[in-house]
Amino acid sequence: MKNIRNFCIIAHIDHGKSTLADRLLDYTNTVTVREKQDQLLDNMDLERERGITIKSHAIQMDYSYQGEKYTLNLIDTPGHVDFSYEVSRSIAACEGALLIVDAAQSIQAQTISNLYLALENDLEIIPVLNKVDLPSANPDEVSDDIIDLLGCDLEEIIHASGKTGLGMENILDAIINKIPAPKGDPKAPLQALIFDSVYNTFRGIETYFKVINGEIRKGQKVKFLSTDQEYFADEVGTLHLTQTPKKVIKTGDVGYLITGIKVASEVKVGDTITDAANPTQEQIEGFEEVKPMVFAGIYPVDTEEFEELRNSMEKLQLNDASLVFQPESSAALGFGFRCGFLGMLHMEIIQERLEREFGMTVITTVPNVSYHAFVKKNPNNIILVNNPSDLPDPSGLDRVEEPYIKATVITKSDFVGQVMSLCIEKRGIITNQTYLTTERVELSFDMPLAEIVFDFYDRLKTVSKGYASFDYHPIGMRVSKLVKVDILLNGNSVDALSALIHADNAQYIGRKMCEKLRQLIPRQQFDIPIQAAIGAKIIARETIKALRKDVTAKCYGGDISRKRKLLEKQKKGKKRMRMVGNVEIPQKAFMAVLKLND
Repeated sequence: MKNIRNFCIIAHIDHGKSTLADRLLDYTNTVTVREKQDQLLDNMDLERERGITIKSHAIQMDYSYQGEKYTLNLIDTPGHVDFSYEVSRSIAACEGALLIVDAAQSIQAQTISNLYLALENDLEIIPVLNKVDLPSANPDEVSDDIIDLLGCDLEEIIHASGKTGLGMENILDAIINKIPAPKGDPKAPLQALIFDSVYNTFRGIETYFKVINGEIRKGQKVKFLSTDQEYFADEVGTLHLTQTPKKVIKTGDVGYLITGIKVASEVKVGDTITDAANPTQEQIEGFEEVKPMVFAGIYPVDTEEFEELRNSMEKLQLNDASLVFQPESSAALGFGFRCGFLGMLHMEIIQERLEREFGMTVITTVPNVSYHAFVKKNPNNIILVNNPSDLPDPSGLDRVEEPYIKATVITKSDFVGQVMSLCIEKRGIITNQTYLTTERVELSFDMPLAEIVFDFYDRLKTVSKGYASFDYHPIGMRVSKLVKVDILLNGNSVDALSALIHADNAQYIGRKMCEKLRQLIPRQQFDIPIQAAIGAKIIARETIKALRKDVTAKCYGGDISRKRKLLEKQKKGKKRMRMVGNVEIPQKAFMAVLKLND
């Protein structure tokens, strides 16, 4: 056990975690020349296309140091704020972390929040200055920033380059000398923590775990504590580039377990595995429950695929424990699920994974957040509003509270003005402004979460020319003046398009939505009015004109009444058609409502 080291790599987006992991695998000869490729651990098509890490990936390396063989378990983690839950799970399986900072970009918002995650779990931090070979690198200044942040010495910072392979030996030496070996009692009853799981069509659910106490053997009968179910360990092994079966996995090591479980709900991330014959009494402290930030409805395009969608979501939830969903129904879209996501990127990724991995075509409704409503009759009773249609009647409403967040933006000092005006436009209140260096400023705002859901992040990147980094955490509920804006098509309300909006912005957003829908809904044989309404009051209207056939074409000369008769006949037909006709809303229209500012 003294020769095992478990560590993860944490950093801001694009600071070179996955590339550095590739070089470590090359240096320890874990991969052969034939297997080598860039971003080796990002094995999902989606990760390769977008060039980002979505899932944490674990891999084991063997390394000889001063004549002894060491086993290094490396976990590569995502950098985006939407996947910080993945990072917290990886950190639980480690004793140390490599904190990577880009020598050109210095410390960013996500560097700081991931560092705090690691420090809360008492991990040993090894600072690494990456990309020192870049022409724009500024190692001396960035080293000072790292010393300010960590309070370490200048000698402790390792200079490295994931591209050229510089500094790999120093990193591996530091991992062995600084990161402590895992603690645990090999003689105690088995106690292992599940930190991830994945669904395999042929072998059932593969569970990834770290052994805290005891050991796990092939063929042993194991028990999952939170469900009280017992299974046989059909196969256990370690995670090299491919899975390597072993007879036994000892204390402190990381491995995988296959038990032939087929039902997704039986495996919970954060659960404890123990020996069925000699179980441990105490459960390992798991992970805190994830709090979704953004809610949206996901509906199958074909209503008959509802059960298939449910199965796909359950399998996806195994692999991504931060996805939360429950069934709901909508008048416009039939049966579907109300899903909770950690952010907009998370929502996009889930939608794409459903389409790619499970072949489902789905419609996503306008995302929103969770509100608390209070009625005058019983002002202490909280009514949870996840969907605009849950909002009580405005006449009996006492107040509505919405979730607020503390947002931290780190940007170059040239863009402070634009960033501030964007945040104030989004109803933010500035609470603090600190100059980290002469060039870089940290701004703190209190702002409503609902304003961030739509397009805040995209616009922040635009006004700061891509330099600003953004991080946030919830700070509770505050009273707000919110109204429900309904969209009526041909006089019928479309519940999937309604939204809760601040009273000051309601008219502007209502008008924008109507204009956008007029461009996207195809023309019909009859006029379609599109209206935005608050209660019974119409605040905006647009009309999609009918496609008209020229019925008077064959009428030349003669009395005007002949033409009028034909036009009247056409008018009656259009009126009858409008009463029975229904309007199909294309998927594009649902998505376009999210990007009103384009």
